[in-house]
Amino acid sequence: MKKKLLIYAHYYIPDTASTGQILKELAEGLLDAFDITVICVVPSYTGTVEEKYRAQRFHREEINGVHVLRVRVPSFSKTDKLSRVKNILAYFLGARKATRMLGDFDYVFTISQPPVLGGMLGVYGSKKKRAPLIYQIQDMNPEQIIATNYSGSRAVIGLMMKLEKRTCRKSDLVVTVGRDLVETLHRRFSGEKLPRIEMINNWIDEKAVYPLPEDHPRVLAFRAKYGLSGKFVVMYSGNIGLYYDLENLMKVIARFRDARTPDGREVVFAFVGDGAVLEKLKAYQRAEKLDNVVFIPYQPKEDLIYSLNAGDIHWCVNAKGIKGVSCPSKAYGIWGAGKPVLGVLEEGTEIRIILEETQSGLCCEPGDYDRVEENLRRMISLAGTEELRAMADRGHDYLMKNLTKDVSVRKYREAILSCRGRKTD
Repeated sequence: MKKKLLIYAHYYIPDTASTGQILKELAEGLLDAFDITVICVVPSYTGTVEEKYRAQRFHREEINGVHVLRVRVPSFSKTDKLSRVKNILAYFLGARKATRMLGDFDYVFTISQPPVLGGMLGVYGSKKKRAPLIYQIQDMNPEQIIATNYSGSRAVIGLMMKLEKRTCRKSDLVVTVGRDLVETLHRRFSGEKLPRIEMINNWIDEKAVYPLPEDHPRVLAFRAKYGLSGKFVVMYSGNIGLYYDLENLMKVIARFRDARTPDGREVVFAFVGDGAVLEKLKAYQRAEKLDNVVFIPYQPKEDLIYSLNAGDIHWCVNAKGIKGVSCPSKAYGIWGAGKPVLGVLEEGTEIRIILEETQSGLCCEPGDYDRVEENLRRMISLAGTEELRAMADRGHDYLMKNLTKDVSVRKYREAILSCRGRKTD
């Protein structure tokens, strides 16, 4: 008989949040060993809640064998902190009630989203269900909030740290997604007893995202739709949010107004996605009259393979100070599509370590904008060459050996089952 696993996901498909996509693939990959229920919000990652989800507080459905219990939340604006807080609190309170609506579980799995509250939900569910807790940390908080100056309140930061450390101590297993995040956990508990920690990389489903020929009809159609045909495309795909220093990178892009490759192709910069700083980027583009910048909405998951393959090279960036607190999982999609990486990442971060080990692109420190320009010009100069193709091939080869869905899901299956069973006394 299968063990029962409860997952707190915050976002889950069809939401396009990277954590929601990862948890979808993890849940479906674990169905051979577990009967799985996911508690998440109604689809709302863009900030808008569809009318059909507003009438009742909870919505039940089954997606590919996974039981999903959705919590109604209010719409919000990604640029309005108060509306985001209200949205998150609605999920937190609704998820607690949803937990009480469900029966027994053998294991509880939660993630670090929303910040701190995701972990607290796991502790609550673990206590209610008398089941071991597995806590997956995608983003370290409050360290991330400190690094980005999102809040300057020492009292708030101190309370968040206290609650987050409590979650880790209450967890039977803490899973992080990068070696630098493991180091942060060691610093967080310096001089104190460490919780049990394991590092398992994020991944890409290699059966869903893989290299396509340049003349693939769907890739050509994507390029044509967004004015990219015949151009050298430098792509950023994912959350256009607060932690990536994209506003300053736009100033670097402004230095490439009339850039062309050696074979004469115009260089264009494509931003695919949405997020809190999107409107600021658009305003800068209009003010500077940057005709070489294109903004493209989030693509459906089934079309991600075509949009990623439409890029010639891809940005993978984080702002200064993000080392050890966040791991940009977009890198896995870039390697999955077999594309070179233009990295702006701190030394010692998980993705930069892999990038440098595989020589699958060029990388420099966040804030070193002259070096960003230098690396970008270098990669443009390599357009159409064997050297650029070799970078892409090395990244894809490494992914296929180490970062596939099956590899990581197997590690999670073993890690969860290694925890003690449900308490029945």
